[in-house]
Amino acid sequence: MPKRSGALTVLYAATLFASASLLFWVQPMLAKMLLPLLGGTPAVWNTCMLFFQAMLLAGYAYALVLSKWLTLRQQVAVHALLLVVTALTFPILISEATVRSVPREGNPSLWLLWSLLTTVGLPFFAVSTNSPLLQKWFAETRQESSRDPYFLYAASNAGSLLALLSYPLIVEPRLTLGAQSRLWSLGYALLLVLLAACAFTLLRRQSKQVETEPHPASLDVTEPTADETRLETDAKVSDAEATGGAVKGEVEANDKVEVEAETLSWRRRLRWVALAFVPSSLMLGVTTYFSTDIASLPLLWVVPLSLYLMTLVFAFARRQIFKPHTTARVLPGVALVFALVYLSGATQPVWLLIFSHLFFFVVAAMACHALLAADRPAVRHLAEFYLLMSVGGVLGGLFNALVAPTLFNTTLEYPLVIVLACLLLPRPAADAGQLDTPRERWLDVGVPAGVALLTLIIALAVNRFVFDWVQGLALVVGVPLIVSYLFRRRPVRFALALGAVMLGSGFHADLNRRTLLAERNFFGTLRVTEDVGDDQQQHWLYHGTTIHGRQSLALDRHCEPLSYYHREGPLGQVFKSFDAQPANGNVAIVGLGTGATAAYTRAGQNWTFYEINPAVVRIARDPAYFTYLTYCANAPVAVALGDARLQLHNAPPAHYGLIVLDAFSSDAIPLHLMTVEALDLYLSKLAAGGLLVFHISNRSLDLHPVVADLAHARNLRALGFDDTARNQPGGKEPSQWVVLARRPDDLQTLAADTRWQPLEGRPGRPVWSDDFSNIVSIFKWR
Repeated sequence: MPKRSGALTVLYAATLFASASLLFWVQPMLAKMLLPLLGGTPAVWNTCMLFFQAMLLAGYAYALVLSKWLTLRQQVAVHALLLVVTALTFPILISEATVRSVPREGNPSLWLLWSLLTTVGLPFFAVSTNSPLLQKWFAETRQESSRDPYFLYAASNAGSLLALLSYPLIVEPRLTLGAQSRLWSLGYALLLVLLAACAFTLLRRQSKQVETEPHPASLDVTEPTADETRLETDAKVSDAEATGGAVKGEVEANDKVEVEAETLSWRRRLRWVALAFVPSSLMLGVTTYFSTDIASLPLLWVVPLSLYLMTLVFAFARRQIFKPHTTARVLPGVALVFALVYLSGATQPVWLLIFSHLFFFVVAAMACHALLAADRPAVRHLAEFYLLMSVGGVLGGLFNALVAPTLFNTTLEYPLVIVLACLLLPRPAADAGQLDTPRERWLDVGVPAGVALLTLIIALAVNRFVFDWVQGLALVVGVPLIVSYLFRRRPVRFALALGAVMLGSGFHADLNRRTLLAERNFFGTLRVTEDVGDDQQQHWLYHGTTIHGRQSLALDRHCEPLSYYHREGPLGQVFKSFDAQPANGNVAIVGLGTGATAAYTRAGQNWTFYEINPAVVRIARDPAYFTYLTYCANAPVAVALGDARLQLHNAPPAHYGLIVLDAFSSDAIPLHLMTVEALDLYLSKLAAGGLLVFHISNRSLDLHPVVADLAHARNLRALGFDDTARNQPGGKEPSQWVVLARRPDDLQTLAADTRWQPLEGRPGRPVWSDDFSNIVSIFKWR
């Protein structure tokens, strides 16, 4: 009998492992299919995550309804029907109708959610139901390990983790999207076989139990025996001993309620939702940071999600490595250090920033998930517990993907959830038994108010007397954070004090620059600032932390292109070469920014800007911010709104004499614009003798080898100019540019300048395509 029980446990664990692997394999696969349709913007992944979390919630609700209202045989029949109907919808691919329906204006979030629903909604829903339903079925087998089946949740998350990590490292580099979809369908067929085996063993065991003793039809109305109840209670109290007196007392009290009345308090349910909300929101916050400041691609999407799943695996494992009281004690200190890094606004070194964001996220997620695992209910409430966890996850995704971009013009949700993570911490065991007096509760609010006032006073003093920004930040943020740490044993007081520091630090502003506009939409955050010092005044445009251009306000210089587009820089030389011997007068610019390149227009030319973000178009056309398009253009200038690859299809063949790709200066590069398929499109629109120009300035990625390999793949000539000198006069920023042409003669003028160096691709190196990219190989680790 023990051998059979062990085999049954392995069968259920393997089935859950396979189901979770499919569930989390399809997520990056489908997101990558849809990413090019929306310009590679980071919000695509966050919106996809919201959809997947909502489908998980629907799956858990389905499992709860089946287990509550149907007999086991009825559950098996209904679930089998769902799985068979789902198989008829394969393979998973993006239809031509979906591609044609991409909106050109407005927020595409609803379109994206609808596209996800019609493309993968039923398969994802069907697979998502397996985890809670199989754990319910396993509990019905009544073998010894079925009394506490939560360890199967760890097996499920292990499968999810393996699928996520294998996708960017193994699947994505080796298989096309079509091949990935077909392989996923084969995996689904294997899952059906495993599920059939689970159902067969379940019904067989039920038949034997019916022969020997009466057995209720539904698991939720099953009355536990006294021994089972005692085993559940003892196991939970044992798990809770490490959480400290507060959590242990709560667990014992909750167990007593369950034994006597078998009910769950709404306060306990809401705490489950909140503890699930925080890691979900933080995960998307970290992902947004990576996607905005590095690149929007599956490899960087799956890292936070993989760590999220890893914390669930550790939290729900039979043997806990990270005890709840340990992570709860460590989190305040980690939060303070991370707050200092976050509030500094630092952009370098990249590896240190990545580590700090991920380290805080792991500690916070581990703390929340460990508290959830320690407070898990009896088996009869298993489906509801998972449902409420899923509700918290969906609310986190909804908050980050839809609510926050509407309410906030910056990524304010990130620091807010950092504060909430600290707020949910339990009080230390030594303080748990102490009753809060009115004075203590008043101090929980009064002390943070005092910290906010302290931060404000220091900020005002620093702005007046300290002219070094770094030293001023250390005083404004560092001193109040040290004071806040003194209250770490009082979670409410500590969390509010931390939030007060974040709020008060906003008064430490650069006196030489003020913000004219802050705006946020699906495509990111934009900010327009103005210099107000003694130097020549300028307007600056930022996307996140990346400069997207600037313009002088002086009348004699307002039509001078500055920053990366300076006339004395590489782009100035490109236009001199083009104007001297143009293939034709049509020019395409992918990426609008401030519209600075419009200053290079000449009479007789026709220019078209391709821009996906309507907010950028509105800012560039508003004379209150920038006037390049309004007053500096010497030729007709049109703006095509939408993704450049989709919009360029509308241009006639060989229409442009010059195509400038200026979409890569942001650290979040749209990878689909620098694949071999994209290059073929550009060449089809480029006239004979025309030039194709790539702006590849980037803090985090070295794009030289990518462009060189593309040129080699299509037998093109490539020259690169790295203008790296800093602090140059006249408003010139360091920049890197690469020019491609079909013939050496087309580059003759540029080649005469030794600063333009040939780029050679490697014959054996894979060329980036819509199905392949290797971001690790070009990452600047220093």
